Amino acid sequence: MTPREIVRRTIAFASPERLPRSFPEKYGDDFAWIGMSPSPDARPGNKAGLETDEWGAVWENLGVCNLGEVKEFPLKTWDDFKTLKIPDIAAPGRWENLPGARARAGDRYLLAGGISLYERAHFLRGLENLWLDIYDERENLEKLLDVLVDLNLGAIARYRAESPDGYIFWDDWGLQNQLMISPGAWREIWKPRYAKVFQAAHAAGMQTILHSCGHIVDILDDFIEAGLDVIQMDQQENMGLDLLSRRFKGRIAFWCPVDIQSVMCRGSLDDIRRYCHDLYAKLGSPKGGFLPKWYSDAKGAGHRQEAIDAMCEEFLKLSP
Repeated sequence: MTPREIVRRTIAFASPERLPRSFPEKYGDDFAWIGMSPSPDARPGNKAGLETDEWGAVWENLGVCNLGEVKEFPLKTWDDFKTLKIPDIAAPGRWENLPGARARAGDRYLLAGGISLYERAHFLRGLENLWLDIYDERENLEKLLDVLVDLNLGAIARYRAESPDGYIFWDDWGLQNQLMISPGAWREIWKPRYAKVFQAAHAAGMQTILHSCGHIVDILDDFIEAGLDVIQMDQQENMGLDLLSRRFKGRIAFWCPVDIQSVMCRGSLDDIRRYCHDLYAKLGSPKGGFLPKWYSDAKGAGHRQEAIDAMCEEFLKLSP
């Protein structure tokens, strides 16, 4: 099987001949990526000073990782919605890198990058304002979310020409021990909009992938119902592998490194190796459902090189 077939079969529970690989170059990587340039979901802040994104949000570098945080929000009040700089999904130059993407990917699984439906909204409004909007300004909030949905639908229509295999975007929904908002509000406001994006991606021949960290078990069933094929989570211990296994194994594919906040930071090399086996046993099977990966911002997460090596080498031993 080609790497592309291995990843697709793993996600579809169709008995791949080995585990997929999503590791540093020396260990192998079955994935290729294509994205808009610039992306409406770009998140500046990986260099010193202030940077302003396409929407008018002002970002500042955190100083310890490849991330920034918004210091000035474009939607200070909903009166600002009338003048919000909404990126043109069809802007000249945004798609210059798209032609030939399938050929450049070769036999690897080609991932296309989308636009977040939660994080982008709070980058524009601020978390606290957004949480209040759920109750006080729902009509305006839903109008903003529909803009983000439409941007995704426009991107999917463009990507379709190069036949990507997967469509991915990033929305962290969890705190350490619970969802950021009530599951009921999430189901009313966000679930149908995710379903619309996932349906369009499936119609374009793409599997659907979402990165979401934190304690998100309260909405994983809903994500599955909405059409999510893969949950990419970098944390598992705040929910527990046994719980994730009992409720979701065989129903959705998991794309995970060893837990980045606990075992990779504080575990011994033997702890890391054992956790690799636990991830595969509890989240995957010979039919598929588990995709191992590494966390690329190792410095920001405080991961030692020997820990990264131990994890990658153990995953390869599980599936040579």
